[in-house]
This record gives sequence, C-alpha cells and structure tokens, in this order.
Amino acid sequence: MALNEGSFAPDFTLPKDGGGTVTLSELRGGKVVLYAYPKDDTQSCTLEATAFNGLRKAFAAAGTRIIGVSPDSVARHDRFKQKYDLEIDLLADEDRQMIDGYGLWVEKSMYGRTYMGVERTTFLIDSDGKIARIWRKVKVKGHAEEVLLAAETL
Repeated sequence: MALNEGSFAPDFTLPKDGGGTVTLSELRGGKVVLYAYPKDDTQSCTLEATAFNGLRKAFAAAGTRIIGVSPDSVARHDRFKQKYDLEIDLLADEDRQMIDGYGLWVEKSMYGRTYMGVERTTFLIDSDGKIARIWRKVKVKGHAEEVLLAAETL
C-alpha cells in the first residue's frame, strides 16, 4: 500500500526495546517521527540512529517523539542501543506488520544482486495522526536535521 502525505498513518502495535509495546494511535496529541531502517548496527543505520539520537532534545522541544522501526528483534535493539548510548525508541517488527502495511518491504539491488528489504523511509506524523511529510529512499547525511526543521514548522 502506497501511503501519501495527508493520509492517516496506519495504526500498529509493536514490541519496544527494553520491554513493553508502542501503539501509534496512543501517541496522538503529539507529533511522531517514524523512521524505518533495514538493520541495526550497520553503517548507514547506525549513522541515522545516532543523528536522530543527537537531536532528541530538539525534537522533544518541538513536541515530537522519535521512533525507529526495523525487522530486528527486541534483543538486537537492546544491544544496539547500549552499544551507541541511544535514548530513542526502537520497535521490533520481526513479522513486518508495520513495514508491509506501510509498503516498505521492496525489491532492492546491490552489486547486481536483487533481494527484498526495508526501504529507508521517514514519516512525520502530525498530532491528529495524519502523515505530514514522507521522505523515501533516505540519504542519511543531513536527514535528521531536515526532519527536525519540518517538525519545528509543523
């Protein structure tokens, strides 16, 4: 399913690092940065996570919660967060409930080989639960700063 800006963000409930779950609809009333990424502890995914983590106080000041989601397990998220001192929420979508629902499980190619994987995508969701902005096929450098600017002006 292709999501568009202005659509309501599909609801989901997923397990969170450190235990518990997060349900998107329960976060209404505040803004949410929902970023999907392929895998913990890889070069680009680590740069993206540490960039969002470094700006977490500025996002909080803009009334915005940062949530990362990947197909990794809660245990893997816990190790990733500890290794890089991350203080943002990471959700485990091992069965790809949210990833499939948001249309992010796509065919990719690298070095002439095709495979299925998560398309690095960020959604900025407004306080009513609508998608205000979508960044597809994200290039990590400068991305967190661009998302912050959008959150501050939303």
